[in-house]
Amino acid sequence: MPDDAPSARLTELAERYGVAVEYDDWQGKHVDVPASTVVAVLAALDVDADGEEAVEAALLAHDEAPWRRTLPPVVVLRDGRVGEVAVHLPDGEDVDAELLLEGGGTVPLSQLGVWTDPREVDGGLVGRAVFAVPADTPLGWHELRVRVGADRGGKPTASAPLVVTPSRLELPEGVRDGQHWGLMVQLYSVRSRRSWGLGDIADLAELASWSGGEHGADFVLVNPLHSAEPVAPMEPSPYLPTTRRFVNPVYIRVEDVRETAYLPSTERALLEWAAEEQRSVSAQGALVDRDAVWAAKRSALRTVFDSGRSAAREADLDAFVAREGQGLTDFATWCALADRFGLPSSQWPPEAHDHGSEGQARLREEVAGDVRFHEWLQWVVDSQLDDAQRTATRAGMALGIVHDLAVGVHPTGADTWTLGPALARGITVGAPPDAFNQQGQDWSQPPWRPDGLARLGYAPYRDMIRTVLRHAGGVRVDHVMGLFRLWWVPAGLGPEAGTYVRYDHEAMVGILALEAQRSGAVVVGEDLGVVEPWVRDHLRERGVLGTSVLWFERTEDGSPLPPERWRELCMATVTTHDLPPTAGYLAGEHIDLRDRLGLLTRDVEEERRVDEADRASVLAQLSERGLVPEDPTERQLVDGLHRLLRAAPSRLLGVSLPDAVGERRTQNQPGTYDQYPNWRVPLGDGAGDPVLVEDLPSRPRVRSLLAALLSDDPPR
Repeated sequence: MPDDAPSARLTELAERYGVAVEYDDWQGKHVDVPASTVVAVLAALDVDADGEEAVEAALLAHDEAPWRRTLPPVVVLRDGRVGEVAVHLPDGEDVDAELLLEGGGTVPLSQLGVWTDPREVDGGLVGRAVFAVPADTPLGWHELRVRVGADRGGKPTASAPLVVTPSRLELPEGVRDGQHWGLMVQLYSVRSRRSWGLGDIADLAELASWSGGEHGADFVLVNPLHSAEPVAPMEPSPYLPTTRRFVNPVYIRVEDVRETAYLPSTERALLEWAAEEQRSVSAQGALVDRDAVWAAKRSALRTVFDSGRSAAREADLDAFVAREGQGLTDFATWCALADRFGLPSSQWPPEAHDHGSEGQARLREEVAGDVRFHEWLQWVVDSQLDDAQRTATRAGMALGIVHDLAVGVHPTGADTWTLGPALARGITVGAPPDAFNQQGQDWSQPPWRPDGLARLGYAPYRDMIRTVLRHAGGVRVDHVMGLFRLWWVPAGLGPEAGTYVRYDHEAMVGILALEAQRSGAVVVGEDLGVVEPWVRDHLRERGVLGTSVLWFERTEDGSPLPPERWRELCMATVTTHDLPPTAGYLAGEHIDLRDRLGLLTRDVEEERRVDEADRASVLAQLSERGLVPEDPTERQLVDGLHRLLRAAPSRLLGVSLPDAVGERRTQNQPGTYDQYPNWRVPLGDGAGDPVLVEDLPSRPRVRSLLAALLSDDPPR
């Protein structure tokens, strides 16, 4: 098909599958999507649109698909509203419908007097009946059952999950009034004298205890702790995990595993030697080396695992494995196969990818011992996260640990092996060009298939959210716009050549709200970048907090938006992990870095001029409000910017830990991979010297920033 605008019929087909044929870019300019991109995206949804005949056949197949199914694959409704469910059946047949409630019991459904002409499908007439779901149906995961035909007392003819979600997610009681602050940390970078060269869960607990107990913090927001590869090289980016459901065991504190205390003296000595080698790295301030850390920890943890457990502890492990079910077994099997055959998984024998085959069954049996080890690792890291959350709440935190949910997963990771039907192939997720990434972004992640999620009843999505929220007071959803639409980039094309694909946001946001309500958690959506205005309205309506970053809050004419006019339902921050810490940002280091890496599309001097003007307009507020003295120092500017946040009505205030110690180096430069040491920079001061967890309470800049933030004197 020629690389021009899609035809009218291709446009119609694309719209039915939620594929955009046009959009407005970050500068408000209208963009038409080339037909070749539309065809490639539809192909990733198993829709052949290569030629007008194929398009016509695909349109017919789409129209007939609901009539070929008795029930839709899943029904997602809001509470307090009467829902409707369409049932397709042979024309003239009788049908009954009922709900089997999650908590037990059944609810018969009433048929509505809605008439639809029957449709001829495959030579027979198919009718349509509509049933009402009562408005008082309780929240939860229920089962819709229908019986068709004369013998309607027998087994159900068809069934489907029916999910009732909260119309609005209410804030947890502890943060319903006033402002509540917390630290934002990249956990791997926050090392202590006891951690093994990488910040771990025990360090997280220490941060929570100190900030909550001594300074009244109500949360610690951490980077995604999702699991990475079990063998080297381990992907540095926490936003490119192998799975989002399970946790990276590199964050385990080995000494806190109960069985470590009972090791024989010789094995304990070997463990200590390995620990000391990694601890020395922390003291030197070297870049985080996940492969070295994991090699040392894995060896130690395997020794602890092989030492055995008491009967009671073994029973607890069994219960954990049973609760997590097939999802954990499959993930652990993928890890065990990676141990045996290495990565990428493309080098594995064919039978390893043939799910349900005898060959794969043999492989699973051969690696059963290693599968148990990886299941045990997840049990250990889960219990340590539980301990950290308990420590946080005992310190007085209203929320405790707030986890971060990445947008997607590694293209050859565990989720792509275990959740194949739910993920699109030949496509990656990214972002179109914007002010900060003018060449666009390709995150190399396979996206959820909207139709695949529906066919699976959203179970993979639900299970992922449940795991993230199990030991948490909240979750930050990275690029929350992805619950509405994602930028799909066909393989072989640049990120600027992609287009948007829409998701069922009622289901995606509703299920997230349901699981968060059950966990008593808050949800923060990272809604930065190109956002359709109605998306923020919908999130606010559903009780999902947004994100406000000081530098990005602008009026329509480009001037800084006074913090008093920021949103109440949001987390307000000065910076984000995709920018340098505030000290570096004030120095314009983000412009210098992007220039060195060739990431700018405008002249560098023009970029500096615009950036300096933007920063000056924000800093002017500090002088106007008397938040800094005349000719302020860098520290006074950083403190003043955080004081400015206090003027916002925002429910949550996030303080980046690097800002509190004067760090200048950025953690991540979007649009790069190995051109910059992304996600490997340890916490340091303005000179790059290491700052360890134990040092934080005595650091002058930490005390200064917290004093400015927590002063009872309100900002003007």
